[in-house]
Amino acid sequence: MTKRADLAKETGEPSQELAARSQTAAPELRREAGAVLRLPDGHVLDPSDVDVETGDDTMIINMGPQHPSTHGVLRLMMELDGETVLRTKPIIGYLHTGMEKTAEELTYVQGATNVTRMDYLAPLSNELVFSMATEALLGVDLPPRAVWIRMLLAELQRISSHLMWMATNGMDLGSTTMMIFGFREREMVLAFFEKTTGLRMNHNFIRPGGTAADLPDGWEDDVAVICDTILERLDVYDELLTGQPIFRERVEGVGVLTADEALALSATGPILRSTGVSWDLRRSMPYLAYDEVDFDVIVGTYGDNFDRYAVRLGEIRESVRIVRQAVERMPSGDYRVQDKKVTPPPRARIDESMEALIHHFKLFTEGLMVPEGEVYVAVESPRGELGCYLVSDGTSKPYRLHIRAPSFANLQSLPVMLRNGLVADAIATISSVDPVMGEVDR
Repeated sequence: MTKRADLAKETGEPSQELAARSQTAAPELRREAGAVLRLPDGHVLDPSDVDVETGDDTMIINMGPQHPSTHGVLRLMMELDGETVLRTKPIIGYLHTGMEKTAEELTYVQGATNVTRMDYLAPLSNELVFSMATEALLGVDLPPRAVWIRMLLAELQRISSHLMWMATNGMDLGSTTMMIFGFREREMVLAFFEKTTGLRMNHNFIRPGGTAADLPDGWEDDVAVICDTILERLDVYDELLTGQPIFRERVEGVGVLTADEALALSATGPILRSTGVSWDLRRSMPYLAYDEVDFDVIVGTYGDNFDRYAVRLGEIRESVRIVRQAVERMPSGDYRVQDKKVTPPPRARIDESMEALIHHFKLFTEGLMVPEGEVYVAVESPRGELGCYLVSDGTSKPYRLHIRAPSFANLQSLPVMLRNGLVADAIATISSVDPVMGEVDR
């Protein structure tokens, strides 16, 4: 046994690596190929019924984790027959930030600063789901303005995230122009976030009880400019990519995933909707004020890379539509709950009142006490169902936090999408999944 094999044995790495065909049982080959997605309890697969080639005239290679086009520290082990991908195994854990365990040592007041860093392309979505779960345990009702501010920011965040995907997906397919365009439009949204929250990313703005502050002066004009500009630029994207023959040849019929496969693999978001399944938590299980606004759920037909592109392009338009309704219908009033046990006093009062100073001090040192219980809350992030399972033991810190990360679940679909495709199409297919590894390795 080689020195490298000895090291791998010590670290336990062989258990997650892709073994050669001669060392892989037929049922496992069948399962990795995506032909068997779910087996009933107690069911035994007869190897004699499995039609797989067991020769070793293939090659196993690594793609990543250092490859810049794997969209993060994602490692894919691929079995190739020439240029054709036979099997793929995603291997994760190279980032591994341990945010769920870290949450047990942070108070609920501090929690949003932790979760906002998981999906760093949609930090406000993470803050939203954590805050909604905490509020469900607290049993507090938000003022209407806080609800609509959250919805406004969440949709701007979706626009920002999809623009980033349009940019990187364009680059992965050789369109440097799309990379420049996508970052240019995203910059407008980030500039508004910086004006509103003080930061471009990892905002800690959506907090249990509401938001950290009200919207800034002139926000309506800023948002109107963003919406008008992005809608105009989307037509340019259409002209640049949608009808472009080379682009269409690279994405049409590539990375196909059927609706049954997507459902069996727990895929959500644009991946699921690209297969024709109209499942969007904003419509299927409404939260915030999504049941009060008009928008369409964009779905595809074939579940290929082109459909996933078209769904995200359409979702940007629908998010602009929701944002405009939020601007028109934004209520007045408080932007957070006026409960001393949940939210701090206005900053101006701290200089005037000793009681306000004590209240502020206790809230940020001891944290807020959350009643015992457990809850699961889910929102529709740009990547799919983002869920937060939160357990409280009655103290100021969560007993347990678990995030249902859509990027983590969606990665399961990669082996099915890549099977019998070309290595040259692998990068485009990985990009179409839109994984964020900070969320996967949380």
